[in-house]
Amino acid sequence: MPTPPSSPESALHLLVPFAAASDPACQERMTGLALPNLGSLLALLQAGETLAGDDYSFSTPHERALARAIGLEGEDGRLPWAALAHPDIPGPQAWFHLCHFQVGMDQVQLVPANQLDIQPDESAALMQAIEPLCREDGLTLTMDTPGRWHAQGPALAGLRCASLDRVAGRSVDGWMATSPTDPQAERWLRRLQNEAQMLFYTHPVNDAREARRALTLNGFWADGAGAMNPGNPHPAAPQVADHLRQPALSADWSSWSQAWTELDAGPMARLLDAARARHPVTLTLCGERHARTWHGPVAGLGGLWRRLRGPSPVAPILQSL
Repeated sequence: MPTPPSSPESALHLLVPFAAASDPACQERMTGLALPNLGSLLALLQAGETLAGDDYSFSTPHERALARAIGLEGEDGRLPWAALAHPDIPGPQAWFHLCHFQVGMDQVQLVPANQLDIQPDESAALMQAIEPLCREDGLTLTMDTPGRWHAQGPALAGLRCASLDRVAGRSVDGWMATSPTDPQAERWLRRLQNEAQMLFYTHPVNDAREARRALTLNGFWADGAGAMNPGNPHPAAPQVADHLRQPALSADWSSWSQAWTELDAGPMARLLDAARARHPVTLTLCGERHARTWHGPVAGLGGLWRRLRGPSPVAPILQSL
């Protein structure tokens, strides 16, 4: 998920992806989290909207919340993040993420690019290998980062793609089903992914990676597909606090707890200071199912009442996400 450009007022809206997870080990960790600034901040704010969902939506709660905040239009699995990053390019676009598909006894698990130490020359060589197939389908590829390519072309219209944040480190089976709304587009993507896997399997890049005992780059995952509505203005993006992303995607709940402590002592403390100074602030916490937003400070909530009320309990709120 890209982070759109921010502005000075962005500091007064903090959006926190991966604030909670459904993993029982994470749920247990939440009961012992000491987050004094978050608790004090929630005591000053009033609950606002909830974007409800489930663990199996194609777009994550933090993507849906960010899209709403900036006025980005799109259905579940059809938020056009690639087109947002390239507004000067017309038509449908998408991200193609290099990855490793780990085949197990009863599932296929995706290892994302940030865990694969992909070199620019490796990415360029694999992109050159798959470009003829893409050209046949009317696609143009350019490298965005070593682990991610930008794709554009009519074939990307109508695609419903699960976010990389949904599938990273997990079995992809639940997000490979063909969409009933545009099965032809989905079948086209699966075909291209299968052809890429066969092409990459015997590529010299992967021979070299195997020789140094690195995981092979045996496929790609598409997401962020769609086209922008021309001339649609976007409000300033909130500040996205990404402290929790990597430990959550790695299911490293000890590091996730430590990252929460650092987040509470940094951006959360600054938002609390702004609320105490009576500046309008917004907080959006996003789990794997829901995104909840709070606004404030609540008018008329004086210092005596705040002391009597005390910090809000944090664990039940996080567990509800």
